[in-house]
Amino acid sequence: MRILKVHNYYIRSGGEDTVFHAETALLRSRGHEVLEYLEFNKKIESMNKAFVALQTIWSRSSYWKLMDFLRKTQPEVVHFHNTFPLISPSAYYACRDLGIPVVQTLDNQRLMCPAASFYREGKLCLDCLGKTPPWPGVVHACYHDSHLHTAVVASMLTLHRWMGTWQTKIDVFLCSTNFYRDLFAQAGFPSDKIVVMPHFVQERHQPDTVGKTGDYALFVGRLNPEKGVNTLLEAWRHLDFPLKIRGSGRLDDTARKFVEQHGMDKVEFVRRMEESELSDLIGNARFLVMPSEGYYETFGMVIVEAYSRGVPVVASNIGVTPELVADHRTGLLFEPGNALDLAEKARWMWDHPVETSAMGGNGLKIYKERFTQEQCYQTLVEVYKRLTNSK
Repeated sequence: MRILKVHNYYIRSGGEDTVFHAETALLRSRGHEVLEYLEFNKKIESMNKAFVALQTIWSRSSYWKLMDFLRKTQPEVVHFHNTFPLISPSAYYACRDLGIPVVQTLDNQRLMCPAASFYREGKLCLDCLGKTPPWPGVVHACYHDSHLHTAVVASMLTLHRWMGTWQTKIDVFLCSTNFYRDLFAQAGFPSDKIVVMPHFVQERHQPDTVGKTGDYALFVGRLNPEKGVNTLLEAWRHLDFPLKIRGSGRLDDTARKFVEQHGMDKVEFVRRMEESELSDLIGNARFLVMPSEGYYETFGMVIVEAYSRGVPVVASNIGVTPELVADHRTGLLFEPGNALDLAEKARWMWDHPVETSAMGGNGLKIYKERFTQEQCYQTLVEVYKRLTNSK
């Protein structure tokens, strides 16, 4: 099958880029011809800002460039990942005008929230959910702390909702969790077009490491307020066993100063690692901690990575997390933002190594049932074939 993958790269590489690369490599490994149509946001720095704003709402040049590319390559299906901002939703119209089926992966909240985060002033914010136009975001300057920038994003969302772009120009949406499927449906997306397809990670564990009891707890993620870093550190003031932290972000210096000021010698900040080293760091932990608060994770890839290594998870009971972490089966859930509750759950995991190891084994089973590349591949191919056959 000939598949065109469309993606607009961010300036800073993130999870969406990782998913794009992983799915593309997977399809090619199974013998499919995968073409790529790419844009790069680094170009924006040298572009006229007014022109970028217009491109975001409707890119005439993107429409014609993609139209020409489609005529030359003739893919059977076009799979979009990110179109923001340079490709723009005009690209869907090029596909529809040539009668080529369209799939769109929903890997962030952009089409529901101008800031693409559901996060404002340190709290969860759903003020724009289902609103057309999404005026609260403009009032609060949610995107780049700019009323003007937010107005551009809001204009793009408003125009394409009025034009029915999401309803009529996209055949299938791929969403990684039931939680987000329901949110997108609440925002007005056609629920009958949304297919849930969890992301996957490669299984890297060695048979003789599964079931072993690690000698530290682990946090992997951005050191930002919404990731629950302050709650994590406050919880560890009450604990006396090792915690390793791998990540960087806005709270990097603050977190290190907090640890130093409180003499928390059991907390270690780990250097940046290669992918295989990071996988081993996760695999050798007793349990993973994911304390996000006031914020809906888009998926939780690090949880799946932990499961693939037979490691259980202690996570905040918010957003997608309860869908991924089965309380008392693959880990423990705690009240978001409650440091004492986190400390209590972490202490229980540390003091009950046999039960913790059993939870890790359950996580590994869940991984094999739901999060391998084979499950992802089967869903992708089923969607593609259904669309090409119906065409």
